[in-house]
Amino acid sequence: MNIGIRYHTRYAYDEAASFSPHLVRMFPRNGHYVRVARTVFETGGDADVQYRHDLFDNEVARCFYPEKCSALDFRLNLDLELIVRNPFHFLLDSHALRLPFEYLPNEAAVLDPFLGGDVDFKLPSALARPNAPRPTVEALVNLNKWIFENLAYERREEGEAMAPAATLAAERGACRDFAVLLAAVLREHGLAARLASGFLWEPPDTPKEDLRAESALHAWVETYLPGAGWVGLDPTNGAFCDHHRITAAVGLTPDDISPIKGCYYGHKKIESHMTASLEIKPR
Repeated sequence: MNIGIRYHTRYAYDEAASFSPHLVRMFPRNGHYVRVARTVFETGGDADVQYRHDLFDNEVARCFYPEKCSALDFRLNLDLELIVRNPFHFLLDSHALRLPFEYLPNEAAVLDPFLGGDVDFKLPSALARPNAPRPTVEALVNLNKWIFENLAYERREEGEAMAPAATLAAERGACRDFAVLLAAVLREHGLAARLASGFLWEPPDTPKEDLRAESALHAWVETYLPGAGWVGLDPTNGAFCDHHRITAAVGLTPDDISPIKGCYYGHKKIESHMTASLEIKPR
């Protein structure tokens, strides 16, 4: 199937300001299931845009603004070909069939940065380490589903992700809050986990009651399962990730996957206002 993505964000300031380099991580990662046919990215007319790959091999546009201005615009037009993907179409290696399991030494050496991070707060029993091993996929389905069923979703356009303990205490959160929480839970279970961001697209005929954060910028989690590779889990929707989640960035922390990151320079606070629009539809 072919889809088009049209995105525009404007940051308007009450007076002209100088700006730091802005990092844009909104470019889908090409692969078997996602093929990028066309990319058009535009920002301020005088900006110097340099394309790089970061530590996680995300494509990043580094935007430099030589002159003061009172508004920053970011426009992205994408044409994509999506291949239908069954998220459960994998076979685990024998040592990963039951959770918890131990990664092989060569796996652990590479995955070390995505492991650890001891949970310093009490997890609900449904998210805590089990007393006995359980089938890995079944356990992951249940962890993902628990967050979806027990925490209320709220759309929050701006602001940092909440800490996992705060999300549990509030019993609600945005997609980035749920992603940070699930990553912490997976690491507590001994799994390598990384955060992911990109686009969530659902077909027009999807029942509205089944949608959370539809046709939106979105955040989720990927965990490494031997034999399956990096497998996506979307706790906001309680689902494993299929071709409807279009990954643009992966990383260890929310900062690593932020779609747009930058700041202004000034000796005082300058009031700003953000407007954003995103359209995803078949083409």
